[in-house]
Amino acid sequence: MGDGTRSDRAARTSRSPRTPSTRRTARILVLVAATIGLVHGAFRAYWALGGTWLLSTIGAVAVEFSRREPLESGLMLGAVALVKALAALIPVAVDAQRMPWPRTWRAISWVGGGGIVLYGLVNIVASSAVLLGILTPEGGYDHDAMIGHALLWDPLFLVWGLTLTGWLWFSKPLR
Repeated sequence: MGDGTRSDRAARTSRSPRTPSTRRTARILVLVAATIGLVHGAFRAYWALGGTWLLSTIGAVAVEFSRREPLESGLMLGAVALVKALAALIPVAVDAQRMPWPRTWRAISWVGGGGIVLYGLVNIVASSAVLLGILTPEGGYDHDAMIGHALLWDPLFLVWGLTLTGWLWFSKPLR
């Protein structure tokens, strides 16, 4: 317990956001980001266990691989599901001050959030350009996968990244 000195107040302030409304906004953003990440992870887990609903929206190659090599596909998709679940939940634990090395996790989250914003945005633009006929890939393209990337998975990535980086911004320590 602190003695109320200036250094004690500064230590408490440096770990908390600026105002209660800013803190509330940050908390909502990290929870939305976690929800989206868990949705991504849950679909990978579902596919890992043999489910096929919406599998074609990530590509015919994935459908064929899961049919031809169910064990390898399941292990790979299970690992992806685990990584996505951890990526979704670690920021929530950091926000709740339940993780060691919060600065390290926040730095990793900045890189990850920025990366998934860029990934989502680039894939939305590219798949939309293909669907609109602006780009024409040699050899054709997988229509279901383009729809999935343009309208479902990559918009979710984009919103996940934006909400994650929004949380990081609104919860940044005071200097």
